Amino acid sequence: MDTPSYTPSLQTRLGDSFSQWTAAFRAFARGLRVAMPGVIQSFNATQQTAIVQLALTDQVLQAGALVTITLPELVDVPVVLPRGGGFTLTMPLSLGDECLVVFGDMDIGAWWQSGGVGNNQIHLRRHSLADGFCIPGPWSQPRVLSNYSTSSAQLRSEDGTVVVDVAGSQITLTAPTVTVAGSSAVNITGGHCSIDGRTFLTHTHSGVSSGSGDSGPVV
Repeated sequence: MDTPSYTPSLQTRLGDSFSQWTAAFRAFARGLRVAMPGVIQSFNATQQTAIVQLALTDQVLQAGALVTITLPELVDVPVVLPRGGGFTLTMPLSLGDECLVVFGDMDIGAWWQSGGVGNNQIHLRRHSLADGFCIPGPWSQPRVLSNYSTSSAQLRSEDGTVVVDVAGSQITLTAPTVTVAGSSAVNITGGHCSIDGRTFLTHTHSGVSSGSGDSGPVV
């Protein structure tokens, strides 16, 4: 038997009830939160949570008409940073930093208070504004970085004055001041070590003479 070349559309199949299904689906979708850009209003460094203002407005149906509303600030939003194996990459989040808020499938309150697994939901809600995670990092076009490196990985300040640059065969530190502090020792191993162009391991001093006086500068 030949396969029919015509496949009726969903609207054709549902007929007059299509508009009702469409309205019901749109109403469901309006209450489903997944992810949204936001702007950090403040950061609690003790609890590592943020207050976030969502960057988009919403539209709700009121008296048969769509009305634009500003979504409320989200409070006590857990901040997501790279962390694992006993190490964490932190950053000094501040007012105006942009972020992505991802909303959990379920109520995260019990997990946030206790951690671990097996936490029962306090409220039986789904994709709620109350269950967001703040992921710093996304940025809008007015905040793009200048001099973005396409050949190395960098940990850098936004203005580029402080940079840790990791390339294929070298690591370069750039900053107005670089401080190295070792609580017990500082060990530097290299085939060639130089300070201001002067070789460190095999250097000589000028003005050397016998006696108790000091030698001259490094040659």
